[in-house]
Amino acid sequence: MQLDSSGLQVLSREECLTLLSTTPIGRIVFTDRALPAVQPVNFHLDGHSIVIRTSIGSKLAAATRRAVVAFEADEFDPELRTGWSVTAVGHARAVTDPAEINRLAALPLITWAPGSRDHYIVVEAEQVSGRRIVGPRLNGAALQH
Repeated sequence: MQLDSSGLQVLSREECLTLLSTTPIGRIVFTDRALPAVQPVNFHLDGHSIVIRTSIGSKLAAATRRAVVAFEADEFDPELRTGWSVTAVGHARAVTDPAEINRLAALPLITWAPGSRDHYIVVEAEQVSGRRIVGPRLNGAALQH
């Protein structure tokens, strides 16, 4: 097990992708009027691609066309002091091919936000990194607080 300088476990690309496939909510980081913007989104991991469903006129849809974006998802247990965080960076693209839209529409990607969400954004996970915190230990047992 490889640890970083903070004592967190460094995750492999495959471990990162496996963890991304276990959670339906993440955050996309994009540029909005020359400033960084972060938006929570529902997503589905399709192979090595992050698929997001949004409305065609949304700020997210406009800002991510052919742009480099970051994506982050995580899961934490505050009581056990365990968790993980995965970040992916890659190019985002709007899906316009009808056959690809039909294929993506069949994915188990249900949006939580109200309204029509028939526009798909795909982020190719070109760079992926992640860390896991396994919680404090004392003599092999979890530290009591």
